[in-house]
Amino acid sequence: MTERTSPPFPPSGRRGPRTVLLRGGAVYSPADPFATAMLVEGGHIAWVGSDGAAEAYAATADEIVELDGALVTPAFVDAHVHATATGLALTGLDLTGSPSLAAALAAVTAFVEAQPEPGGVLIGHGWDETGWPEGRPPTLAELDTAARGAALYLSRTDVHSALATTALRTLTEGLAERPGHHADGPLTKDAHHAVRQTALAHLTPEQRRRAQRATLARAAELGIGALHECAGPEISSEADLAALLELAAEGEGPEVFGYWGELGGIETARRLGAVGAGGDLFVDGALGSHTACLHARYADAEHTGTAYLTAEQVADHVAACTEAGLQAGFHAIGDAALTAVIDGVRTAGERVGADRVKALRHRVEHAEALDDKAIAALGELGLTASVQPAFDAAWGGPDGMYAQRLGAERAAGLNPYAALLRAGVPLAFGSDAPVTPLDPWGTVRAAAFHRTLEHRISVRAAFTAHTRGGWRAIGRDHDGVLVPGAVANYALWAADELVVQAPDSRVAGWSTDPRSGTPGLPDLTPGHELPVCLRTVVRGRTVYERQG
Repeated sequence: MTERTSPPFPPSGRRGPRTVLLRGGAVYSPADPFATAMLVEGGHIAWVGSDGAAEAYAATADEIVELDGALVTPAFVDAHVHATATGLALTGLDLTGSPSLAAALAAVTAFVEAQPEPGGVLIGHGWDETGWPEGRPPTLAELDTAARGAALYLSRTDVHSALATTALRTLTEGLAERPGHHADGPLTKDAHHAVRQTALAHLTPEQRRRAQRATLARAAELGIGALHECAGPEISSEADLAALLELAAEGEGPEVFGYWGELGGIETARRLGAVGAGGDLFVDGALGSHTACLHARYADAEHTGTAYLTAEQVADHVAACTEAGLQAGFHAIGDAALTAVIDGVRTAGERVGADRVKALRHRVEHAEALDDKAIAALGELGLTASVQPAFDAAWGGPDGMYAQRLGAERAAGLNPYAALLRAGVPLAFGSDAPVTPLDPWGTVRAAAFHRTLEHRISVRAAFTAHTRGGWRAIGRDHDGVLVPGAVANYALWAADELVVQAPDSRVAGWSTDPRSGTPGLPDLTPGHELPVCLRTVVRGRTVYERQG
């Protein structure tokens, strides 16, 4: 990509030219499936069309970007993140991919010894014992030895259990009496929430800001123009969400839309400027930590997981949010948890009016264990499914963690994206970072090449769920698409040949016919290099530009 600029975009993105003409590439737009040029005026798309027609705008443009074949698409929206925790993993101890217990403990020691000075609480993330040859997490004694006595919090990859050293446990009042406390192993349930709050409370404002900046910078580098931060008293804190929204308002990175996941937390959500009283409002936990709530017991444990909320509590919260005109949302992974959400939302509709409930597009985060009846109910109730295809890529398949927890047959039913789309359930894609990394094209690939064939969706449908779907989830139906009048949130990509990929080869074959008017996207076949982001623009401001 070459360009002629006058004046140039500054790296900070604080100012931008009034009018930008992009030409000589491929513009992914329903306004013109063969578009090669786009005009941006201020913070909005003004025109989309051909290079020939673009000449009429060239003389008056403040900047002309010669795309040299680059692809222009809407910027991605990651519909479920935890910015501070993600930033701490990006800048600190990340155990994701540790091949063994021994390697993880060695990484802990190296991290502790590299700290400039002792004191405070150290935080890390990402361990997963299911792939380790030892087949177990460390004991408390092993962790204390590796951490050299430091106060250390290590969240499991699903962030629904954690390891904590003796020094950190001692700082957490009443820990031993809380549900989920284990004297020698990972903490779950209330014990985990308590020790996590203790760890995060010891972050300095500068540590928090540095972590949040790292997340926003990484998102911009990946072509992500907006994030949905899923905060709450058991996830972060009011101060954490307020600081993130304040940082995002400076306009140097992606937009951030906050959710406050607290039962009855409507006034708190409003005071913080959140768009909803939901997100990670836990109805259950996670499969990896054996805390997702199931109708039938786990294949590798003699219980059915953990229920944090009843259907009646869900109904009360949805009804109150609906009366307040505020979106509700729930974390629900297991089939029993999803039943509680569905029953609760239906009861709320009976109380305050089904149409009023449906109009607010209340959300279900993760929504993994769905049968046909539950899928139909989500469509009937107007619920948005905020889902993470990278979960299937990480833990699906006949030999994955899901199969360990549920058995291969039940595991194969998880994350049924094709059935959700057929039922008319709106999808919004996210990462749940740091549970899985910020990786938008990898997320689209994971949905299109789902480990279970019948759950696969087309690349185009997956891309829509990761762009426009995130905007629709917050009620902004006209954003996330490159058409005149839309907000100028877009990204430029170095990508090879553009193709149309769908699970049904007949559909893909028709879609590549010029008569179909279907624009192409990069080839995401596993093994192919993913597109490289060249520039990310948010409301007409450049927030990332690749050097060189």
